[in-house]
Amino acid sequence: MIEASPFYENGLARFKGEYLDGAMHGHWEFYRKDGSVMRTGDFDRGAQVGIWRTFDRTGQLVKETNFGSVGKPNSAGS
Repeated sequence: MIEASPFYENGLARFKGEYLDGAMHGHWEFYRKDGSVMRTGDFDRGAQVGIWRTFDRTGQLVKETNFGSVGKPNSAGS
C-alpha cells in the first residue's frame, strides 16, 4: 500500500483532518499546492457526509454537494 504524504514538496499541507479507528472522521480540509482551500467537508468513519464545499483559488464558493447521512442516500443531489 502506498501512503500519501500530508504535505506537498513545497512544505504546505495537502489536507488537514482527523482519523477514528484508521478512517477519516470529522471535519476535513483539502488544499491546493499554493495553500488555498480547495474543498471542505465532513466524514463519518470514512464516508463523506453532509454538505461538501468546493472553492476557487480566490476562496469563492463554486460548488456545494450534499452527501446526506451515512446509511441514508441523498435524493436531492447537487
